[in-house]
Amino acid sequence: MSQPSTAHFGFTKLLVRDLESSARFYSEVCGLTELARVDAAIAGRPISEIMFSPTGEGAAMFVLLKFEGEDGPASNDVILGFQTDDVAAFVARAVQAGGKVVEAVRDDPEHGVLVGFVSDPEGHLIEVVQVTQHIEAYAG
Repeated sequence: MSQPSTAHFGFTKLLVRDLESSARFYSEVCGLTELARVDAAIAGRPISEIMFSPTGEGAAMFVLLKFEGEDGPASNDVILGFQTDDVAAFVARAVQAGGKVVEAVRDDPEHGVLVGFVSDPEGHLIEVVQVTQHIEAYAG
């Protein structure tokens, strides 16, 4: 039998239509800090991407990616998850930055969180949670 993997989750790449507008939204709403920009190709398709610094020690990196010369992806293929200490303020920043409330903030005591859903200006769904109580195990 082979050895267990030493791989770890390192980043998420969100495919977008408008790289600059998306970068502005995620910087304003989530406080993400741009780390680097890359122009390259994937399987012969030219790309531009913006990488953001991880938000904590050991945290994964968030990357926005645009396939140049293409219309863009569907906006409902992924749900981004952000944790915050003030879910209402996060939702307000999202709306002010051009996002929309998809589902109002509600208490979810079973999971020990306040939870709300917003979308970014391109329609990507974002679940935002504020931990309100420690839950030992998630039973799904």
